[in-house]
Amino acid sequence: MCGRYAASRGPEDLAGIFEIEKWEPEETLEPDYNVAPTKEVYAVLDRPVKDAGDPDPVRQLRRLTWGLVPSWAKSPEGGARMINARAETVHEKPSYRRAFATRRCILPADGYYEWVTGRQERDLEVEGKKKRPRKQPYFVLPADGSVFAMAGLYEFWRDRTLPDDHPQAWWVTCSVITTEAERTPLAVAPAEGPDSLAAIHPRMPLMLTPDRWDAWLDPSRTDVEELRALLEPPPAGLMRAYPVSTAVSNVRNNGPELLKELEGPEEGTLF
Repeated sequence: MCGRYAASRGPEDLAGIFEIEKWEPEETLEPDYNVAPTKEVYAVLDRPVKDAGDPDPVRQLRRLTWGLVPSWAKSPEGGARMINARAETVHEKPSYRRAFATRRCILPADGYYEWVTGRQERDLEVEGKKKRPRKQPYFVLPADGSVFAMAGLYEFWRDRTLPDDHPQAWWVTCSVITTEAERTPLAVAPAEGPDSLAAIHPRMPLMLTPDRWDAWLDPSRTDVEELRALLEPPPAGLMRAYPVSTAVSNVRNNGPELLKELEGPEEGTLF
């Protein structure tokens, strides 16, 4: 799954990476090293510019809320639970299938966090001596330091309790698509700990390699089977992972220090 990630790149950097044609300076977000559900995040998408009079899609950088709210939802309350969509079923699930057909996006990240229950903690849990095991967080990112382009979906929801001209009348929300985690060895594995992504967690965000960006973002592509072909996992051996401070487990903590690589798991969280 993807429940937390880091996104520190600014609009200028992202504009160069994704060939962004339009973004609004007032929508600039601060670097976020602990992105959590319901936060606002950057999304890259291809869509006609509203009121521009041109029907052709334009590559845009938009600010969306993480946690998808389907257009038919009666309220936005369930958005925090819909942060992930499974690649295997996204084309058929009522909450995602319409967005999958025409409203796809890329959610740029530095990488994502995942938590592993330490061996000693698991042993205590099995013995019934501890109900809430302490977990060691790992940061997963491309080994070459490139952007982690997560496949995503976005959706519009109209708050009917507000007038049309109200700034919060429309919600634009998004979800990260996840896939089965790689079982092949990491490109760079920690000296002490998991040697594959599957050893950290059975799911992972679906990373799109640059050769798939244009096809994924193109709203004119609506054939379900062609789109499903774009959900193939990236080539193996592109990722690295390393342990980071358990401070990231508290969403109130935020800063580049959360990405600092530890020499090994923190005490009490040995893998």
